[in-house]
Amino acid sequence: MSRGLKWTHALADGAVHDVVPSVITAECTLGDDTARLVTVVPDPQSPFHRAREGEVGLREGLAIAEAVTEVVAADERLPDGRRRPIVAVVDLPSQAYGRVEELLGIHHALAAAVDAYATARTAGHPVISLIVGNALSGGLLAHGLQANQILALDDPGVVIHAMHKQAAAKVTLRTVAELDELAKRFPPLSYDVGDWAKLGLCDELLTVENPGEPTEADLTKVRDALAAAVVRARKGPRDLSNRLNSPGAMKTRAASRRIHEELAQQWG
Repeated sequence: MSRGLKWTHALADGAVHDVVPSVITAECTLGDDTARLVTVVPDPQSPFHRAREGEVGLREGLAIAEAVTEVVAADERLPDGRRRPIVAVVDLPSQAYGRVEELLGIHHALAAAVDAYATARTAGHPVISLIVGNALSGGLLAHGLQANQILALDDPGVVIHAMHKQAAAKVTLRTVAELDELAKRFPPLSYDVGDWAKLGLCDELLTVENPGEPTEADLTKVRDALAAAVVRARKGPRDLSNRLNSPGAMKTRAASRRIHEELAQQWG
């Protein structure tokens, strides 16, 4: 079982449902709210062999969009205007790399997932990401990065980055050891979750007893952290401006902030 599958079952109030075999949903009580959990999990029987180990592929992108859109559509009919939280439980190796995926338009499928999360967030749904394992490349872009708040387990088994380390070494014409040395000076190159958190993208690192097999104490701590993140999301902006205005971003993303300011001035 993947970490994402284990954490989803552990956090769920009751039954876990399949949208497709590789995308599951469940309900989870967070304070006064009942949140919808959405998780991508491995499907060894997938007809798309590049998406059998938890990658976000054609079916996964569209299934995420379906699961999120169902919540948005249902809550539009609520008289009090309160929107349910949506929690993306993240443990995925990447998007699905394959010729079939490219021919059939994986960019459209992943864009559908991104659009669903962004639509939910701007409609007032607190969208929270809980990263419990790997969160790499286009997989994270489609499932997790559109959240108001991003939480991650503080554990060596959690890796959050634009690409796998071996791929990054090939692209940059360096060895893995050379990349590790550079990462000590440049946090964006690091594969350590603590360094990633310094970039201002992480709203809270959570230390738990057993990241792979969550204990009751772990579940209580994570539920409390998720509930607090929901409160912050409801009070904060519905766009992602908090990513560049966080204390971490103020220190480590000066260039990104400057570019954003210049573009806003020119296009404003």
